[in-house]
Amino acid sequence: MKHCLIGIDVGLTAAKAAAFDEAGAELRAVSAANPRVAVAADRQEIDMAALWDVVAGVLAELTGWLTAEGWTISGIGATGHGNGLYLVDEQLRPVRAAFASTDSRAERIVAALDPVEVEAVRRVTGSVPWAGQPGVLLRWLLDEEPQALGRARWALSCKDWITSRLTGRPSADYSDASACGLVDLAARTYEPAVFDLLGLPRDLMRLLPPLSRSDEVVGTVTAEAAAATGLPAGAPVVAGCMDCVASPIGAGAVRPGDVTIIVGTWAINSVVVPADAEPPRVTLNALLPDPRHMLAQEVAPTSAAGVEWFSTLMSSVAADAVTPRDLLHAASTVEAGADGLLFLPFVHGAPEHLGASGTLLGAKDKHGYREIARAVAEGVTQYHRVQLEKVCASGATISDGPWTLAGGGAKNPLWAQMFADVVGHPVRRQLGTELGARGVASLAAAGVGVETAGWWGGPDPALVVAPGADREAYRRQADRFDRALAAMGSVWTELAR
Repeated sequence: MKHCLIGIDVGLTAAKAAAFDEAGAELRAVSAANPRVAVAADRQEIDMAALWDVVAGVLAELTGWLTAEGWTISGIGATGHGNGLYLVDEQLRPVRAAFASTDSRAERIVAALDPVEVEAVRRVTGSVPWAGQPGVLLRWLLDEEPQALGRARWALSCKDWITSRLTGRPSADYSDASACGLVDLAARTYEPAVFDLLGLPRDLMRLLPPLSRSDEVVGTVTAEAAAATGLPAGAPVVAGCMDCVASPIGAGAVRPGDVTIIVGTWAINSVVVPADAEPPRVTLNALLPDPRHMLAQEVAPTSAAGVEWFSTLMSSVAADAVTPRDLLHAASTVEAGADGLLFLPFVHGAPEHLGASGTLLGAKDKHGYREIARAVAEGVTQYHRVQLEKVCASGATISDGPWTLAGGGAKNPLWAQMFADVVGHPVRRQLGTELGARGVASLAAAGVGVETAGWWGGPDPALVVAPGADREAYRRQADRFDRALAAMGSVWTELAR
């Protein structure tokens, strides 16, 4: 009998399900677009029932193929975008549309917090408050939609919502909860001071689900979920983890000092640090399944989200759809520096920059679609550099070896070279198709007793990209980018107010 594990990866853009054999080889992956809706400029919401239908659909397609090929499913795990907020009632039914992590409506709440109190909480939780965090969104609901908050029984993350639909039970894991700034990293318990900081009654801590290890079995597939997905009823489901953790696990970048750059909707820049040390001063610290380690991370919705935005903009005025691949091809026809154009990639804001918005500087009548495409790709990459420099300056020990580059930046050779040139360090392209699904499937394997030591082969030296001839041009651009970023801070703050 052939046994396999399934990893479900629900990002802001797409839902994916992938199957892996017990040796870690990918068997098949299925994906579909997710139903994220921009309700307003600062409001990004998700129809939770529609999201589950998408996930159930990709699972049904995958399980249909697995059954036809004679595979037996041994375990399932889910990962999903971190932060945001998925509220359900006692029967695990949605209370309202979910908040995406790119939602920025609660920025005013963050702006009003006492910096001294924020720092005191950061030293315990390893995270700083920002608009898309569940705690901050709970405060927004308390102010603006108290009736919805009153109907809620559980405050879930994206992957917890999917897990609850599979098992009929609420759950949470240490990675998601810690990355949401809700956990005392040393005690591994929910931290009441977070609620005090945000002006939330401590009674609302009843909304937080019980915490489990990421590889701990928290339930089994119900008959209802089996009928919707084709998964076998009774199959074990692990707690899973957030995607910022699943992708480094899937890439095998979980040794102390390992650096991972993930170019998804969000920019995710992380380094593995000791879990028992004082949390590095970064946006968030997320506990890893290995209790000895955690990920110090700088994250923001400033990565492929910027390219997707420009793709959508161009598609609205072009006869045919303009894909992100088309944009990167157009960018390849322009020299490094985008002929003086500079793009600050904050179309969805950023945790560190109150009120930040997408900003194009230096535009002249000679500039066109190709130059802007180059500027967008370079601006995204430069902000990854800014975040990486903050991670490296946080006191974390950094590996001297190539840094792992995953996502769209790894799959496109031009962009991969741009990353090496901009960050000034060799990067290793990770071309595995479904890193997040692989990472959480390995947790499902561990949860059901399957040995996972062989899931990650040795790195391929041919995939290492070293800084090249454009390094000096990007060093000069970095100086302009940093000065522009600093200068725009007061402008964005004033606009936000």
